[in-house]
Amino acid sequence: MMDFLFDKFKNLLIGLLSQGYELKTLENFMETSGAKSVILRHDVDRNPLNALKTARIEAALAIKASYYFRTIKNVFDESIISEIAALGHEIGYHYENMDYCNGNVDEAYNDFCTQLEKIRKLYPVQTFCMHGSPMSPFDNRDLWKKYDYKKLGLIAEPYFDIDFNKVFYITDASRSWNNKNVSVRDKVKSSFDIKISSVEDIIRLANENKLPEKIMLNIHPHNWAGNTVEWMKIYTH
Repeated sequence: MMDFLFDKFKNLLIGLLSQGYELKTLENFMETSGAKSVILRHDVDRNPLNALKTARIEAALAIKASYYFRTIKNVFDESIISEIAALGHEIGYHYENMDYCNGNVDEAYNDFCTQLEKIRKLYPVQTFCMHGSPMSPFDNRDLWKKYDYKKLGLIAEPYFDIDFNKVFYITDASRSWNNKNVSVRDKVKSSFDIKISSVEDIIRLANENKLPEKIMLNIHPHNWAGNTVEWMKIYTH
């Protein structure tokens, strides 16, 4: 069956809501996690227009999500970021400064501060998340071995501030669900071992009360399509 269609994304959200999950931003989760909570996270690696589409779907369901934007050309679209924020969503920084600066920590930190302020002109950023950069030899998280992001008024980075032994991590990275074999850094160490192969699997597990009470759902909008033609175009590129 064809997965990664916007209609299925909407069904996934409705399915989680129907089982009593509260879908929220990372910022909201850090303030109060709630009994049954899904941190709804979007890494906007490319195609900001698709991010706007998922943001509209969520807003129509009165859901707020976290959107992490890279600041590179063709992704950092100020009008789209502003519209997503106006829908009530959280905007964060999808940082990759160690890549930009070839592993020079001090240069990367200065660049991080510059890019953070660029986004904060549009939204008061409080959370942020690294970009996995599968083709880069550098891990962007290494920046925080020397510097303290909390001194910048940032309250959370998922890979540091979420305990993934308590929060079940679900990601669509590389257009597959929790695939441990994909060549990206978008993986976590976790005690959970729940097999997922489709949107329908997630909905079924929720309906059968086989999902943990706390979840982070990481959706990359560029993986999703509105119809078969769009789906095939993504699949073949």
